Amino acid sequence: MERVRRLYELPRYQEELKAIARAEVSREFCGHTLEHFLDVARLMYIRSLEEGEIVNREVIYAAALLHDLGRGMQYREGIPHQEAGVLLARELLPACRFDEEEIRQIVSAIGSHRRQQEGQEPLARYLYQADKQSRNCFACPASDRCNWPEEKKNHGIIR
Repeated sequence: MERVRRLYELPRYQEELKAIARAEVSREFCGHTLEHFLDVARLMYIRSLEEGEIVNREVIYAAALLHDLGRGMQYREGIPHQEAGVLLARELLPACRFDEEEIRQIVSAIGSHRRQQEGQEPLARYLYQADKQSRNCFACPASDRCNWPEEKKNHGIIR
């Protein structure tokens, strides 16, 4: 997981993570923290093992660690976070020695992680599903005020 460690340690990655924390300091709903990113990564990896898909673990973790990193840019500049996340991924991943095909897969997954589509590649499908499954809506004190559609909320413990 050397490449994922490098990604996390990049100054730009850390800057964006801190920017999100500052912007969400009084956020009532689910935050976009490192814990969320790691929960998503672990759920993605479990699903890939269960489904028998061969997706590189570092690619899974890189996609998860980057999928909401664009939130800082969204808060600062109004760029939708999935678009900002694509820009950040393209900037950061080469420095971590991800190859062109891996970067393409990660960027594609980040760019589409807010919606599920027919025919999505496994990485994109896992990211979409894990991002939603990582939230414990059923135990959230702010669930009744959340703007997530009811059909996306987790109403109980699943998988």
